[in-house]
Amino acid sequence: MSQETLFTIAGYGKFFITLFIFIMFYGYAYSIYKRQKTGEKDFEKYSNLVLNDSLDSTPLEPRYRKQDKND
Repeated sequence: MSQETLFTIAGYGKFFITLFIFIMFYGYAYSIYKRQKTGEKDFEKYSNLVLNDSLDSTPLEPRYRKQDKND
């Protein structure tokens, strides 16, 4: 293979990798937007965690522990 062919293949590879990352990012951003709009999860309380972080603060969500089968 010539050097020009390798550069062409590398260029197409970079383009498709960038396109894949672009699609994954916007898909993730859309899923966050959809979950926020439907009320499934409130992401604003997570952003407030940065400002109101201390050892005495209440948990954002209740924590459920799985019961052991032996109990």
